[in-house]
Amino acid sequence: MKIIQYGPGKKLVRFMTWLSWPIIILAKRLSSYPVVKHIINPFFAYPWNEVTVIPINQEVGPPDSVVLPRQVVEKLVSTVNDIFILDECICRNIVDCNAYPKNIGCMALGKAISRMHPSHGHKATAQEAIEHVQKAAQAGLVANIAHTWIDPFAFGLTQFNRLMFICFCDDCCCMYRTHMKKRGINLNHSYKGLPGISIDVNAKICDGCGVCADQCFVAAMKIQNGIASPDENCRACGRCIDACPQGAVSLHMNSEHAVYEQLVNRIKAVVDIWG
Repeated sequence: MKIIQYGPGKKLVRFMTWLSWPIIILAKRLSSYPVVKHIINPFFAYPWNEVTVIPINQEVGPPDSVVLPRQVVEKLVSTVNDIFILDECICRNIVDCNAYPKNIGCMALGKAISRMHPSHGHKATAQEAIEHVQKAAQAGLVANIAHTWIDPFAFGLTQFNRLMFICFCDDCCCMYRTHMKKRGINLNHSYKGLPGISIDVNAKICDGCGVCADQCFVAAMKIQNGIASPDENCRACGRCIDACPQGAVSLHMNSEHAVYEQLVNRIKAVVDIWG
């Protein structure tokens, strides 16, 4: 009966993800190559792949002093009735990550969670979800608001139009964030920064060491005239802030209300997690 009621359990999902891991990495690496990219890029096309990064682990620089990006995610989960918290990060468990906690898993939002197998975690209240976001932020993880076809496929969830994941990702083991420096056009478009959040570099402090450019997961930080400068591909994920040895990089954010509204509009364009 449970086979009908629920999708596959934790062990099976982990095994399937482990099997597909090398294929996903290869597809990402080949997504910019001639001829091959025409076969691969449809798998990363909108609206079947839509990921928005929010740097919940970063504070907004002076004169603001509140962790506004995290509050945007907290506000989002507080409006949703259907929440499922996974008790592990599948990515970090598969690669046996030692740099970040393995027990901080994704959150699934929307009516589709009714088929989520109980072995993955538990249905949660909005307050539990907010506390989960806070724990992820304290662990130095980045939030990825994701609506991708691989999630309902892996978990056996049938209502793709009523499903969204918030994944709490690291910079070493994440399926979304790794192998992105050379990417095809659809893969590039599918992973987005949130409008209203940007990276600033203090030219008086930056010494052009290039550490931030090396660490940028989308190769969007350049050294120009001896100073670091983010280009148009910057996702404002905050990785360069942690990497900069001089403390020259900071996060800038427009009003919390404006950023939140843009996030909600982006979500509503592809999925209904409130209905």
